[in-house]
Amino acid sequence: MKPLQCLILLMFVLFASAVARKNIASGGWSPIKNISDPHVTEIADYAVTEYAKRSGHKLKLEKVIKGETQVVAGVNYRLTLAATDGSSSNNYEAIVWEKVWQHFRNLTSFTPVHA
Repeated sequence: MKPLQCLILLMFVLFASAVARKNIASGGWSPIKNISDPHVTEIADYAVTEYAKRSGHKLKLEKVIKGETQVVAGVNYRLTLAATDGSSSNNYEAIVWEKVWQHFRNLTSFTPVHA
């Protein structure tokens, strides 16, 4: 087995064992305990920036309101966030799929949250 494959396999095993210790069911959504974590903010900023690129709307992240994660082939982040277009602020739900070991992120959903 090549060293890179061994490293990826080791990372996967370590991640899976950490998830098992926390009793998180694969596929289920779990609340993010610290929504002010810099990585969560980075994911939210990515979501807003990517949505702006795709849609042409000029949005800027204001804050993360709440979030959840889901273990898949990587991690899905479902974030409720506030963003502004310069004149008004609105809340959105964004879902971002991330595979850290591949430096991969994909915005899979970005929708307005209606009260």
